[in-house]
Amino acid sequence: MNIIVNGQRMEIEDRLNRVDKLLQSFDLQVKTVVVELNKHILTREYHETTALREGDRIEIVHFVGGG
Repeated sequence: MNIIVNGQRMEIEDRLNRVDKLLQSFDLQVKTVVVELNKHILTREYHETTALREGDRIEIVHFVGGG
């Protein structure tokens, strides 16, 4: 399946068919990211139930601590 992640076209495996699985593949912790799917903010409780579809546009913002 082809999707766009942070402006980059990607081909992903069928097993990465949900938002939570995609985040896991990037080794990202749900608590430190915000996900936008097709220009709509997707709250954490929907990551496990939201299916990805061909052509979806996903923006992932990862928060990093430090000082």
